[in-house]
Amino acid sequence: MITEWDEYPVHQTPEPVAFPGTSDRNFYDRYFFHGYDLERGIFFAAALGFYPNRSVVDGAFNVVYEGRQHIVRASRLCTGNRSRLSVGPLHVEVIEPLRTLRICVDENPWELAADLYFLRRTPPIEEPRFQQRAHTRLWMDYTRMTQHGRWRGWVRVQNARVDLDPTRSLGARDRSWGLRPVGEPEAGAPVLPWQFFWLWAPLHLPDACLHFAVSEYADGKRWHEYAVVVPDTGTTNAAVEAREGRLQYDLDFRPGTRHIRKAQFRLELADHQQLHVALEPIFHFYMAGLGYGHPAWGHGRYLGDEVVAGEIWDLNTIDPALPLYLHVQSLTRVRCQSGEGLGVLEQLIIGPHAPTGLSGLFDPAP
Repeated sequence: MITEWDEYPVHQTPEPVAFPGTSDRNFYDRYFFHGYDLERGIFFAAALGFYPNRSVVDGAFNVVYEGRQHIVRASRLCTGNRSRLSVGPLHVEVIEPLRTLRICVDENPWELAADLYFLRRTPPIEEPRFQQRAHTRLWMDYTRMTQHGRWRGWVRVQNARVDLDPTRSLGARDRSWGLRPVGEPEAGAPVLPWQFFWLWAPLHLPDACLHFAVSEYADGKRWHEYAVVVPDTGTTNAAVEAREGRLQYDLDFRPGTRHIRKAQFRLELADHQQLHVALEPIFHFYMAGLGYGHPAWGHGRYLGDEVVAGEIWDLNTIDPALPLYLHVQSLTRVRCQSGEGLGVLEQLIIGPHAPTGLSGLFDPAP
């Protein structure tokens, strides 16, 4: 199957680009974006993913505004041509690779529309490869790059239009590809582990950006870790010296939930310096709105061709102890020796975790 991408020298196997190098049904290739303007009281996020071995493309655009999370989702069949970066009303356009991207959301019955430009603030950060086995099966094996940026454009939520100025509208994006659990649950003996500890945080300071990610087993042993400080280069080609380090944390959970109320992080940098970072979440964005863990709209599930749906969640009525709402990205204040800023703390904690004292599958913090 020859597609437009076969015009470019990007092949990694003897097959056309339409055919992944693995037959694993869980192969995926996905875009993710988030952005926020605290002054305007808005947080938005978008995802667009390809699952060629499941013949599915899906995506979503969500906005948290005035106490509600507005959601539009879409799914279609994947024909093998990955040059069409769109699904339903959601479109992603690569203006300049690794620098400028555009997100458009067409008018739809859920009155959610947007025309947004992501403008890079840092070069892309390649996180260490994610690899974890469940028994004998490699159930996670993927690469992700994360990039801090600013936003220009507008979002319309029902009758309200919010214009975004890159001097104060910040955010991040990531690209990831490889293997992770997607699509309909598999039959047979259980394979996936019932424990997952995950923190991921792209943070903005006045003159630099921080990023860290950590995954741990139930006993606290780490199977993935990354922490880095990256200078702000904006759209220039200036060379940057990223400073990597080790990460330690102290988490304070909101009682009755698994959501972090306050957090202290210590980055032990390679030059023996230490950076102490305090995070204080302001409000949550619920990742299920983008499909993460959603029982019907989970990533890669087959729903039909050209299917679009939407809904609105009243955030004042959400029970944060329910499994559907465990996975959040929290808009958070950032404080450290070098200044104050804003960022996002993503958190998903399932099952027991000895270092934090969490027990059971979904048992909340006392």
